[in-house]
Amino acid sequence: MSAQASTTGLPEGYFVPAEDDPHERTFMQWPVNRTVHPDRWFLEDLQQTIAEIANTIAEFEPVVMLAGAEHHANARKRLSQSVDLWDIPTDDLWCRDAGPLFAVNDQGGLVVSGKKFNGWGEKQFHDNDGQIVSRVAERMGLTVYPSGLTGEPGGVEWDGHGTLLAHESCWVNPNRNDLSRAEIEDRLLRAYGADKMIWAPGVAGHDITDDHIDALARFVRPGEVLIQVPYPEDDDIFSVSARKTLAILKSSTDAEGRHLKITEVPSPGRIRVTSDDFLASYANYYVLNDAVVCAEFGDKDTDGELQRTLQRLYPDREVVALNVDGLGETGGGIHCATQQQPRV
Repeated sequence: MSAQASTTGLPEGYFVPAEDDPHERTFMQWPVNRTVHPDRWFLEDLQQTIAEIANTIAEFEPVVMLAGAEHHANARKRLSQSVDLWDIPTDDLWCRDAGPLFAVNDQGGLVVSGKKFNGWGEKQFHDNDGQIVSRVAERMGLTVYPSGLTGEPGGVEWDGHGTLLAHESCWVNPNRNDLSRAEIEDRLLRAYGADKMIWAPGVAGHDITDDHIDALARFVRPGEVLIQVPYPEDDDIFSVSARKTLAILKSSTDAEGRHLKITEVPSPGRIRVTSDDFLASYANYYVLNDAVVCAEFGDKDTDGELQRTLQRLYPDREVVALNVDGLGETGGGIHCATQQQPRV
C-alpha cells in the first residue's frame, strides 16, 4: 500500500533525476473520454498515434499504458505485446502532467513527488486523471510526498543537478496556486530536490497549459539548454515570449554557477497542419534508454536539421522521428504524453 506523507516536499537526500538518466520504464495514458474528445474518429486517430509512440518506445525500454480495464481490449488491438496494460482509469493522454513524478536517493529509494493535477487550471474534465498519481503509487506501494502545489511536471524543466526552469504563467497563476512566486519557487525546489530556479514570464490564458516550458526549451544536460526559436518575422504573443525566455537564458547561470550553453533550433515552416491551435514543437521530444523520440512535421529542411542536432547532442542514442500531428492538434507532443520511472 502507498502512504501519503504529511510533510511538504521531498525528504532529505531525494531528488528527481534528469530525464536522460537510465529508466526502469515509461508510463503513458490511453485517451478515452468523449467529453474531452467528442469526435469519435479523431479520438481513434489519437489512440493510434499514442499506440505508435508506445510501440516505438517499447523497442528500447518497458512501457506501461494506463487505462481502465474496460478499454484494455481496444488498446491491445493497437499496442504491441511488449506494452503492459495497467488497470488505472484515464481521461486523456497527457502523462507528463497527470502521471507520477518519481524521485530517488543514493540508497536506491524510490518515492513520488506529488502535485495536484486540476486539468490545467480547471480547463478540462479530469475526474480520473486527477487520481492517477495516487493510484499508481498505491499499486507500486510507494510513498507520495505532497509538494503543496497544483500544477504539472510539463511546466518545469530540470537538469537533475539542482537547476529548474519554468514559465511563471503556468505556476504563478490563481487558476492553480494562490501563492507568491517566492512561495511557489520554494515548494518547487523542494519537490525536485533542487537548489536554483530560473523563471521566464511565459504566456497565460492563450493555450490550455498557460505556456508549458517543455514545448519551448529543454535541458540537454547540466549547463546546456536547447530552445526552439521563432522566425524573425513572427510577432505573435508566443514568439515574443520565446524571445524573452531566450534572452533570460542567455543571461542566466545554473545551480553550479555556470553560464548556460544554448543550442537554438528553428521552428518548422512548411508543415502538414496549419491550424492556429496546432503545436509544432521540436523541443517536445522524449529522451529514453538508448534513443530520442522526436516529432517531424513535414518540413524536410527543419525536420532534418532537428534530427541532426539531436544526434549531435545525444551521440549515444538513436534518434527516431514520428508523425504525431494528432498530438499537435490537441496542443501537445511526445514529451507531454510520456513520464519516466528512473531506474534505482
